[in-house]
Amino acid sequence: MSIQKKSAPAEQLLMFLDTLVSVRLSASAGEDRISIIEHRMPYGSKTPMHIHRNEDEVFHVLEGTMRFRVEGKDTVAHAGQIVMAPKGIPHAFRVESVSGARCLTITTGGDFERMLREMAKPAASAELMPYVEPNLHIQQALAMACARNNIDIIGGPIA
Repeated sequence: MSIQKKSAPAEQLLMFLDTLVSVRLSASAGEDRISIIEHRMPYGSKTPMHIHRNEDEVFHVLEGTMRFRVEGKDTVAHAGQIVMAPKGIPHAFRVESVSGARCLTITTGGDFERMLREMAKPAASAELMPYVEPNLHIQQALAMACARNNIDIIGGPIA
């Protein structure tokens, strides 16, 4: 049995677009390549519609309210609820609570974690900034990073 005794060290606090993320368990830690990433997101934060080719994506909402669209169906999830986006199925989300949201994203295989690490920068602080619509340059960089990591952006975000 293996127990991870420490939370992620401060140097692992990353800024991924408008989201503060912390890799709580890296895919490189075990043979099954399970990745658990904690996200703190501001109100309005959203993803484009996308598909993971190789991995299911599980969202465990810890705080706040998030609206998910998975395979064309909208679901609102509150703290304590879990939403699954199976591999190969189009999905996106949007943070609905004014105070923002916090969730865990759980995947296997490492594709999502690699893309996130490729796009993220070390966070300058632990303070969450307001949502800002990504400019065209950032949208293009995200699309290319996703494509390199078996994630296909297939549409815009939830309105």
